[in-house]
Amino acid sequence: MNEKDNKQQGLQIELTPDVAQGEYANFAIITHSSSDFVLDFARVLPGVPKAAVKSRVILAPEHAKRLLMALQENIGRYEREYGPIKLPNQEPRTIAPFGPNKGEA
Repeated sequence: MNEKDNKQQGLQIELTPDVAQGEYANFAIITHSSSDFVLDFARVLPGVPKAAVKSRVILAPEHAKRLLMALQENIGRYEREYGPIKLPNQEPRTIAPFGPNKGEA
């Protein structure tokens, strides 16, 4: 099978009903080692002192960079259609400084 055949067949992705409902997250913790990026997604609620991680995604560095590029592309499309996404109390192009191995979004 050559590359042309692979492109014509495409990739089939199964999305089960329970996964399709998704998990709401408004807090993310990103850590990494030399071989992996770990994205933990949590939900922070007012008046609740503890946030439980609802989902963890572990990526190879190459896939983390592909995810970054895909998010940048999709945010650009979103903003062209709906206008800029505003971040409260932050300059539009500012990225808050975080520790060397961990960031929060």
